[in-house]
Amino acid sequence: MIGFIAKRLVNYLILTVIATLAGYALVSTTLQPAARFMGKNPPVPQSSIDAALDKIGANPDVSLLQRMMDWLTQLITTGSLGISARGTQVTADIFDRAGTSLRLLIIGSVLGAIFGILLGVWGAIRQYRASDQIITYASFTVLATPIFVIAVVLMIGATWLNNAAGQQLINFTGEYSVGVTGFWPVIADRLTHLLLPTIALTVTAAASYSRYQRSAMLDVLSSDFIRTARAKGRTRGSAIMRHGVRVALIPMSTFFAYSFGTILTGAAVTEKIFSWHGMGEYLIDSVSNNDINAATGSILFAAILVLIAGTLADVLYAALDPRVRM
Repeated sequence: MIGFIAKRLVNYLILTVIATLAGYALVSTTLQPAARFMGKNPPVPQSSIDAALDKIGANPDVSLLQRMMDWLTQLITTGSLGISARGTQVTADIFDRAGTSLRLLIIGSVLGAIFGILLGVWGAIRQYRASDQIITYASFTVLATPIFVIAVVLMIGATWLNNAAGQQLINFTGEYSVGVTGFWPVIADRLTHLLLPTIALTVTAAASYSRYQRSAMLDVLSSDFIRTARAKGRTRGSAIMRHGVRVALIPMSTFFAYSFGTILTGAAVTEKIFSWHGMGEYLIDSVSNNDINAATGSILFAAILVLIAGTLADVLYAALDPRVRM
C-alpha cells in the first residue's frame, strides 16, 4: 500500500508542476499587466513602465520561456512566487488568505461528501419511491442552479429570519464582526458568519455526490456477492451495509479528487459574494488586475489542494479495496 501511495504521490507532484507551468504560460499570454499604466494623464514614460514590469517579471519584451524559467528558478531557490501588481509578496498574500479558504473548503467538502453519500445510498436502496424521487428532483434543481443564486437566496432567507426575530441572528458579510471580544462570543460570531457560505458549498457538493453515489450503489445492489451474502443468511440491510456500501464507495474516492476542483471554483464565487478575503477572491482580483504572479500563485495553490485531495482519495481507495495493498 505504501508503494502504491508513493507512486501516486509522485505522479500528482509531476502533474502539479505541469499544471502550474501551463497556468503561468496561460496567464502570461492572456493578461496585460501594462494595461494599468495606460490612459494616465500625464502619460507614464515607457521607461517607467518597463522598469515596473521588469520588477514583477512580466515584461513582454522578454521571451515567455525566459520569464517562466526565471520565475521557476526564483521559486525553487528562494520559495518566492514573485511580487504582485500591488507591490506585495505573492507568497505572503497566499499564506494570509489560505486559512480563510481552507475553512470553507474543508468543512464544505467533508459535509458535502457525507450528506451526498448518505442521500445517494438511501436513494438507491429505496429506488423509485417517494423519498428517492424527492432527492433526485432536489439534486437536479441544485445542480441546475448557479452557486451565486443559491448564495443570494440564502442571504435573502437570513435577512427575513433576522427581521422576523428582531435581531441579528445570522451574519453573512465578512468573516467576523468588528468589536466582538471574549472567547465564546468570538467563536459564536465566527460560526454565524461561517454558516451561510458553508451551507452554499455543502448543498452544491452534496447534490453532485448523491447522483454518483446512487448510480454506484445501484450497480452494487445487483451484484452476485450481495446475493451470496443473502444466501449465507445475512439480512438485506446487513449485506448492503457490510459489503455493498464499501464497494460502492470505491469509485466515489476517485470522484472526490476530481470534483475538488469544482468545489474550489464554487468557493471562489462564494467568497466574493459573502466578502470573505480568501484565495477565491484573490484569484478573481488577480485576473481583474492583470496580475500574472498573483494569478499563477492562485493556480499553484489550487493544484496543491487537488494533489492533497487526490492523495487522500488514493489512501481511501487502498483502504476500501484490498487488492491495491497486495
